[in-house]
Amino acid sequence: MDSALPIEAPLVIKDPEGAQWDLDCGLLVVGLGAAGASAAIHAKEAGADVLVLDRFGMGGATAKSGGVVYAGGGTAVQRKLGVEDSPEAMFNYLRLETGDAVGEDTLRRFCNDSRGLIEWLESIGASFDSNDEPPKTSYPKNGIYLYYSGNEAVLPFAEAAPPAPRGHRTADAGLSGKRLFTHLNNRVAALGIPVHSQCAVRQLITDNNGNVIGVRAWRLTPGSEAARKHEKLIRRADTIHNGLPGMADRLRAKASAIEQAEAQPLNIRARQGVVLTTGGFIFNREMVAQYAPNYRHNMRLGTTGCEGSGIRLGQSVGGAIGRMHKASAWRFINPPQVWVKGMVVDGQGKRFCNEASYGARLGVQMCDEHDGKAWLIMDAGIRRAAIREALFGGLWIFQKGPALLLMLFARRARSIVSLAHKLGLPAETLNAELHAYNRVAEEGGTDALGKTADKMQVLNNPPYYALNISAVDNPMFPCPTITLGGLKIDETSGAVVNEAGESIPGLYAAGRAAIGIASNGYVSGLSLADCLWSGKRAGLAAIQPATGATVTELPTSAAANQAVN
Repeated sequence: MDSALPIEAPLVIKDPEGAQWDLDCGLLVVGLGAAGASAAIHAKEAGADVLVLDRFGMGGATAKSGGVVYAGGGTAVQRKLGVEDSPEAMFNYLRLETGDAVGEDTLRRFCNDSRGLIEWLESIGASFDSNDEPPKTSYPKNGIYLYYSGNEAVLPFAEAAPPAPRGHRTADAGLSGKRLFTHLNNRVAALGIPVHSQCAVRQLITDNNGNVIGVRAWRLTPGSEAARKHEKLIRRADTIHNGLPGMADRLRAKASAIEQAEAQPLNIRARQGVVLTTGGFIFNREMVAQYAPNYRHNMRLGTTGCEGSGIRLGQSVGGAIGRMHKASAWRFINPPQVWVKGMVVDGQGKRFCNEASYGARLGVQMCDEHDGKAWLIMDAGIRRAAIREALFGGLWIFQKGPALLLMLFARRARSIVSLAHKLGLPAETLNAELHAYNRVAEEGGTDALGKTADKMQVLNNPPYYALNISAVDNPMFPCPTITLGGLKIDETSGAVVNEAGESIPGLYAAGRAAIGIASNGYVSGLSLADCLWSGKRAGLAAIQPATGATVTELPTSAAANQAVN
């Protein structure tokens, strides 16, 4: 896409000490979302001289998110609500969700640090206090800040660990991501960490030995007309993107043209390292087409900055990449909760997933294995119950609106065979799937896809309805998607590694610019938790030789508060 940041080959400076630098710092963090803020805050609290560069200054995908942090092991809100959980149970569950994205030792460290992560966030102002029983939903109502955000209660996951709600939503009215970022950003400001906005890094700087010693960045003059126009264009683009993506892209292209024409170069030295925290690449159409083509037609979820610049910067100095084909495609069919009792089939009329599973599990299977096409089959009884829930169940508008529209424009027929003909599906196949589904729902037990009878309902009350839940050619119900792959790193430090597995001195990555906990499978809150955790790891590892800072334990609230006083 035209607004993707052009990345140049590294600039080699033979004599770093004798060179002229526009700015000089200890640790340089590129990108200010959850990962960048965490890296900067922890490094600063440990005594480092930190500088942050940010291209857009709006919190990235973190600020646009639901503000959910996946955490467990016995957090305060879990204990308050009588939820029994442990780091071991959390590990056993996440091992199934994340597969081999990271090593077992890394995942155990993440789970062991989880409670401390929530305590640290609370120490900088975030709240996750909740007084209601945790529900299972795609996003909970206001006042509910702990919920089941994944497949915890679904087989086979429930057999691996006792189900526990671990979705910690930042307390706020409405989507909570902006509130979470505000807490992080306020902490950055309180620590006096300088942040240079509208500053885009296009080039890494190395010495003769290939050590990363800084960056070459292009910055719009603060307060200039070009800077004001650029900010206005980007804010407008990110505001209208979900509804008018084409127009948003044109605004981004205009903003990019301003950057190219007006930004001034700066050579910035980073004596302790550079941490790349610029997000994923879903907004870079060329990268998606190259690495994750199954998702090229999906709705891009995130912000303009999610265009892979950090990944490409890492590659420019030999950084290896991995899991670039991995993405999280969100196809939630709850709420309305009764929808999960329906039957999901692909373009051949075959069931392919447990409808009660987490929405990204359904979405990824649909896109990776079934050409992005699927239908949700229900009968009149389920449809009536779903309409009542949508109208009177207190759902969010982004849950209620699509549900009602899909049911209003659903295909309808008096028999399942007639419905198959209307959909262009093999009638014999769809009819057989319905009979098999109804048999388990009536007799009890668990079906071949792991769906238990309590999540099923006999579909025998015509007319039958088919809701189009496809990811492709479906403007009424787009399928939001984020990318999960990125730079390969040393899992003990966050250092970027080359194809031989050797660390590139001076270069680190965190969040969705790097492979992490969420890079194989995703449940709500896991990406933000990984961003915060991996950002802290990279920030402390980069400065460790100079300060002696350790990467083992998250600071307590007392230590965090003391550092700013």
